Amino acid sequence: MTDFTPTPADRFTFGLWTVGNTGRDPFGEPTRPPLRAPYIVEKLAGLGAYGVNLHDNDLVPIDASAAERDRIVAEFRQALSDHGLVVPMATTNLFSDPAFKDGAFTSADAQVRAYALQKTMRSMDLGAELGAHTYVFWGGREGTEVDAGGKLLSALGWFRDSLNFLAEYSEAQGYGYRFALEPKPNEPRADIFLPTVGSALGFIGTLDRPDLFGVNPEFAHETMAGLNFAHAVAQALDAGKLFHIDLNDQKMSRFDQDLRFGSENLKGAFTLVKLLEDSGYDGPLHFDAHALRTEDEAGVWAFARGCMRTYLILKDKARQFDADPEIQAALAEYHRADEELAALSRFTPENAASLKERTFDRAALGRRGLGLEHLDQLTNDLLFGIR
Repeated sequence: MTDFTPTPADRFTFGLWTVGNTGRDPFGEPTRPPLRAPYIVEKLAGLGAYGVNLHDNDLVPIDASAAERDRIVAEFRQALSDHGLVVPMATTNLFSDPAFKDGAFTSADAQVRAYALQKTMRSMDLGAELGAHTYVFWGGREGTEVDAGGKLLSALGWFRDSLNFLAEYSEAQGYGYRFALEPKPNEPRADIFLPTVGSALGFIGTLDRPDLFGVNPEFAHETMAGLNFAHAVAQALDAGKLFHIDLNDQKMSRFDQDLRFGSENLKGAFTLVKLLEDSGYDGPLHFDAHALRTEDEAGVWAFARGCMRTYLILKDKARQFDADPEIQAALAEYHRADEELAALSRFTPENAASLKERTFDRAALGRRGLGLEHLDQLTNDLLFGIR
């Protein structure tokens, strides 16, 4: 039997805010005590994780003095060194504080926008100090409830100006960050700007340095909107813009559940894992999820182990899929290649003229069965463990 025990080579990461989640929700108080950041590092290292990610205030309280900040960061860096974990990604909390109740970079108040830039620069300094190379922007408050406020076009311009500013700051400081926009359709705002991977990719093309920007798609966020996460990831991969990824699970059209990876939509998780592995994606595999509110601390670490174990099991299932003769035969029947037509499909005036004159048996094309029912059941059988 394959060993599904993770190692740092698997590149699995968690956020301080994920395993550190205390179980609080809008209707109930915490069910678990908070965990100190150095302790989280120690426990994740013991489980075989590669790294830990953070918002600025996951580590340093928003009202900490400079001396307190330096002490906390030094203690955290020592824990990273002691246990061999890295910080691949950092981000800024621009959603918790009441100052950001109407957005950060898209607030209608110029003072709030300026404060958001200041806070983010300081957070970028922290991330660079800890060795992060990717910086994520999740605009949880960048949205509206009342569109009559008339800031829709202005907000996109403010957002663009802020990102351009921060990209230049990173370059001027020599940080070399790659920036990743994280889309989400709603929650906590009624409507959030740049709600999907496609909208984020379109916006990136309007920035001064689009080469520095990609996306950080999240399974739950696309699923909330009723979309297919693997399709969104494929679009990001095709554009060369998958800079980071958030793995979790989600029931469609619900609040943001952040469920354990693979716990709800196993076939979707399999498709995603196979896509990532086949594409050669070599970035961190970040689990942006948290244990159920029902769990104590033991349940938190069971959750973390489960996320990693499920990914490794599905990775092995992807290997079995590729090695299964019947599955591969079904795929070969579905993907009918034609070298002559492939050559004609590359435009030249001669190829265009040849294609226009070619005769196709339209009725036969319509009658042909594709065998997808059979292929889908073979996939189910594989996931059920009977192949």
